[in-house]
Amino acid sequence: MKKLILVFSFALICSLSAMAQEMGGVKGKIRNLQGGVLSEVKVTAQQDGKDVKSTSTNKNGEFVLDRLKAGKYSLTFSKRGFTTGTINNVEVGKNKIRDLGGKLALDIDEGMLVIIRGTVFDQNGYSIYGAIVDIARVQNEGSVKKLKSSQSSESGEFSFRFTEGAATYRITASAKGKSVSKDVSVDSAAIYRLALTLDLGQEKKDQ
Repeated sequence: MKKLILVFSFALICSLSAMAQEMGGVKGKIRNLQGGVLSEVKVTAQQDGKDVKSTSTNKNGEFVLDRLKAGKYSLTFSKRGFTTGTINNVEVGKNKIRDLGGKLALDIDEGMLVIIRGTVFDQNGYSIYGAIVDIARVQNEGSVKKLKSSQSSESGEFSFRFTEGAATYRITASAKGKSVSKDVSVDSAAIYRLALTLDLGQEKKDQ
């Protein structure tokens, strides 16, 4: 009986060893389109439309999906606030971890963001290039917390993006020693637009 058990155990070990040699995997690094790494991205390997195995990226945006049978897989990459990415026909070899590199990137899903867009004008209705635009969150007690800063483009435009959620933001535009502010209240993911007019003290001259 003991001999039978030993033979069975040996056969099982050999079988598992052979199976392990048939396994492979993939690894890589995921970033956003600005080059920053993305943590907590769910990476799923699929075959014939069925999920085979999943993992998530670490704080450095890296992932490893191992112990996959040799063959072709579709890989999906998903994270809240970002569009879902897919790579088809990824070949996994025997006893190898295929490196997909660090060029995998996910774009922001604007449908799940609060986007505040606006334009800075002078008193004559001309757009202002290079105005400093600050955005701050207005706290419940009335204080403000500065969040981001930007500059208006050649067409006077600016844009800020935040994760969805109710809040009140104060946008301040400054140029040539003058400034103007407006508050914008948001309650859900959407695009919110505003115009800011700075009186620079230079009236338009008739031609």
